[in-house]
Amino acid sequence: MEPSARQTFNANFTTEKYAQFLKELNAGQPKETAFRLAETPIFLTAGFCDRLIQAGNNIVQTILQPDFKELTERAIPAKWRVPKENDHPHCIALDFGVCKDEAGNIVPKLIELQGFPSLYAFQSLLADVYRSVYNIDESWTGYYGGMDKASYIDLLKKTILGPYQPHEVVIMDVNATEQKTAIDFFVTQQYLGTPIVGLDELKQKGNQLFYEVNGEEHLIKRIYNRLIFNEIDTDGNPFDNRVDVRQPLDVEWVSHPNWFYRISKFTMPFLKGDAIPKTYFLHELESIPADLENYVLKPLFSFAGQGVIIDVTPADLGVITDPENWILQEKVNYEPVIQAPDDGVKAEIRLLYLWPDGDAKPTMAINLARLSRGKMIGVRYNKDFDWVGGTTALMQPLPNPPREGGL
Repeated sequence: MEPSARQTFNANFTTEKYAQFLKELNAGQPKETAFRLAETPIFLTAGFCDRLIQAGNNIVQTILQPDFKELTERAIPAKWRVPKENDHPHCIALDFGVCKDEAGNIVPKLIELQGFPSLYAFQSLLADVYRSVYNIDESWTGYYGGMDKASYIDLLKKTILGPYQPHEVVIMDVNATEQKTAIDFFVTQQYLGTPIVGLDELKQKGNQLFYEVNGEEHLIKRIYNRLIFNEIDTDGNPFDNRVDVRQPLDVEWVSHPNWFYRISKFTMPFLKGDAIPKTYFLHELESIPADLENYVLKPLFSFAGQGVIIDVTPADLGVITDPENWILQEKVNYEPVIQAPDDGVKAEIRLLYLWPDGDAKPTMAINLARLSRGKMIGVRYNKDFDWVGGTTALMQPLPNPPREGGL
């Protein structure tokens, strides 16, 4: 944490300002934000920001390998494989815990990664409102690579809309306007003009998809996909009375559903570097680590922290019947470096990349951050706490050469 910015923020913080922050953030929206937002942004030092960016770049290099699809082919469950996959993910999210290394440096450690959209539009609005309500100097930004809001929205449009008009692209999820992340759908619609369409609202004619507005059908050429198949996984057919989007439909995807699995916990064992915790496919584990207490056990095909076993025992490993679908990952110990009025708070920072068609590689664009006092970072694990929840990490233009430092 950049100390002078933190001290200034905390000295001027009031609960009235926080209430005003929430009021302004939700002003004009169809529904209020459905998850808790933290009282404060994070202020990054140049040194930590350098480390974070370098860690992200190293991971992206693995994704850019020519054999990446071959390495990750097993990641896609047969039940959820969708045809007509493109050659790259349009969206990449890398989650880093804020930790301390043996030398006492504050460093990023990878927790998880996804080839799936996140709150790209909402995070832009969120940073605006933090700066406005708390009078944060405009030199503090949440954008990378010298972008400002205008150039960021241009990149977002280029990625999501591509060559199409806004009405030809839909934001799609199951029960879209009821999702906890619906606030991002609303803001995306405001920035890009794209309609929000629920899975149940899709209509199919031949291999084409349509949505309806005021009795008029509109052809869908591209889907900004926010549907996670796990959310509709049932013992029966989850597409009963719905369009089965696993068909070879005449539609483009952003990002294609297969990338949700390719870039995921499944990718962790293939990654190397100081920011990567040791990770093994359970079925390839030759022997149980002597320090098993320093590992967590994660199912490959779950989301939002579900199914994770934090305090692993040999007995836990012994009852796993599908070890090929689990990873054993070295624990990441978060350092409570964000100074709240009463105590330190743990933090996680998600780097968000956008990769429009035609670009040679993804662009690091914006971030999402979360604060926690609970055992796990997710909002569901931090109920009844304050100074926790969703936020953004702000930084100032990076000097050259990089400087040492933490948060």
